[in-house]
Amino acid sequence: MAAVPEEEVGPGPGPKQKEKHKNKNKKKAEPVDESELLTVPDGWKEPAFTREDNPKGLLEESSFATLFPKYREAYLKECWPLVQKALGEHYVNAALDLIEGSMTVTTTKKTFDPYAIIRARDLIKLLARSVPFEQAVRILQDDVACDIIKIGSLVRKRETFIKRRARLLGPKGSTLKALELLTNCYIMVQGNTVSALGPFSGLKEVRKVVLDTMKNIHPIYNIKTLMIKRELAKDPELRTQSWERFLPKFKRKNLKKRKEPKKKNTKKEYTPFPPPQPESQIDKELASGEYFLKERQKKRKQMEEIKAKQADAIKRRQEERNKAFIPPKEKPVVKTKKASTEKKIDIEAIKEKVKNAKKKKLGALPEEEVKLKMAADEKKKKKKK
Repeated sequence: MAAVPEEEVGPGPGPKQKEKHKNKNKKKAEPVDESELLTVPDGWKEPAFTREDNPKGLLEESSFATLFPKYREAYLKECWPLVQKALGEHYVNAALDLIEGSMTVTTTKKTFDPYAIIRARDLIKLLARSVPFEQAVRILQDDVACDIIKIGSLVRKRETFIKRRARLLGPKGSTLKALELLTNCYIMVQGNTVSALGPFSGLKEVRKVVLDTMKNIHPIYNIKTLMIKRELAKDPELRTQSWERFLPKFKRKNLKKRKEPKKKNTKKEYTPFPPPQPESQIDKELASGEYFLKERQKKRKQMEEIKAKQADAIKRRQEERNKAFIPPKEKPVVKTKKASTEKKIDIEAIKEKVKNAKKKKLGALPEEEVKLKMAADEKKKKKKK
C-alpha cells in the first residue's frame, strides 16, 4: 500500500479558526469618534425650522423650571423684560418668581418649533449660572449649543480644587481668553461649574480641557494641541489624513517625591501567644495591700495624697512668684589699666627742638646753606672779571 502523506492524515485548521487566531494576537483598537470623521462642505448651513414645517403646532404644553441664587435676583429683575421679548419671538412664555427664587418657561398654542422649549430651558440655566444675557440669548440660534460642566466633585480637597480652577483661568484670565479664541466659545467659570456657549465642535474641546485641568494636566498642553490643529485644518490636503504625527506628545513627570507619613506603622513580630491580660483595679489593690484596709484608712490615705499634691503645687507657685524678686546678675566691672610710667620723657631734647624751630623762618633756608650760596656767587663774579 502507498504511504499516506502526513499533511493529509488529520484535518487542518479551517479559515475561520485562522481568523480567530489572528484576531487574538491583534491588540484591541481604540474606539474612534465618528463625529470627527464626518465632514461638512464649506458654506453649508442647515435650513431654518419654519411654521410651514409644523403648521398644526404642538399637542401638549411643556414647561421647565430652574432655581437661581440670591445674588442673581437684582440682575434678573433688570434683564427679565429682554428675556421675555427674546422668548416671545419663539412663542414661549417666561415667568420669574422672586419669592421662590425660580424661573419657568412654558410653551403656548402658537409654538411650532418643538426644540424651542429646550433652548429656552438652556437659556434660563445659563442665566442662573451668572452668564450675562447678551451671551446667553445666543442659545436661541440654530448653530449654537451650551454645556454646563460640573467640576465640584472632581477633586477631594478644597484647596487643590481652588488652585486648579485658578489654573484654568490663568493670570488675569489669559488662559481662558486663549481657550475662547481657539474654540470660538464663550466660557464662564462660576463656583462649582463651568458654563460654555458656542458651536458643538468647540464645546467638545472645552469639556476635554476643563476635565483634564481638574485631573492635574495643565491647560497649556491642550492649548498647544488646539493651535496646531487650527493650522492643520487650513490645509485641504491634510483634512483627510491622520494628524497624530503632527500633534505633540507630552510625558507626565512626577518630580516631587511622595510625602512620607509622620507616624510609620511598624509591624510587630508574630507570636502565637495572646498578649498578657491587663491587671484590674482589685488586683492592683491586692498587690499594694490597700484592699485589706478599712474605709476610714482608705479615705485618710487619699486625703494625705491630695494634701501632698496641694503642697507641691503651692511650693511651685511660690517659687514662680519669688523669681520676680531675685536681682539679676551684674556684669563684672572691667578695671582700666593705668598709664605705664616706664617710658620717661626727655624734656631737654624737646626744648632744643623748640629753640631751633623759633630761629628758622617759615620757608627760609638754614644759615649754613645761605653762607655756601654767597661764597659760590663771589667766585663766579671773580671769574667774569
